[in-house]
Amino acid sequence: MLDDASVGASAGAVQRRVPDDASAGASPYPVLPEQSVLTRARSRMDRALAAARDTPAGDIPVGAVVFGPDDEPVAAATNRRQADNDPTAHAEVLALRAAAKKLGRWRLEDCELVVTLEPCVMCAGAAVAARIGSIVFGAWEPKTGACGSYVDAVRAPGALYVPEVRGGVAEYESQRLIHSFFSDLRR
Repeated sequence: MLDDASVGASAGAVQRRVPDDASAGASPYPVLPEQSVLTRARSRMDRALAAARDTPAGDIPVGAVVFGPDDEPVAAATNRRQADNDPTAHAEVLALRAAAKKLGRWRLEDCELVVTLEPCVMCAGAAVAARIGSIVFGAWEPKTGACGSYVDAVRAPGALYVPEVRGGVAEYESQRLIHSFFSDLRR
């Protein structure tokens, strides 16, 4: 039996009244939210992984997707440095540019950037400059990662804007794409 007065959100969980066998009264019982933050992050990462698989030959397979305030993908991109002969053509930068253009604004505070590899300093800086609401990434990048691995550009002291960051989502799948690319180069 559901008591309408008891349905509400508390820390993401819905409180529902469930009948208690011991008495005619009901006791509160927490029910998990319909979609947890990690489940949503994993689902979104699957889209970024799909984008990464479409990376042009010769470019490091990285995929980035910007999700809008309605939880729908706004823009997706892959690395295109080799294909475009452009040192700034990283997946994150291209996805942020496309999202800003599509939304008609540069401030993306109600959006989320999902990328298969931890953003470098340039990409982390672009995300902060775009005021992205949150960043979710797959594989950690100890040599160039700027969201906590090598440096922490997104949480620099004195920063005017700091997005939420979650790393290691679908880490194994993201790492496998990168390792496969570099293994093929060494052959």
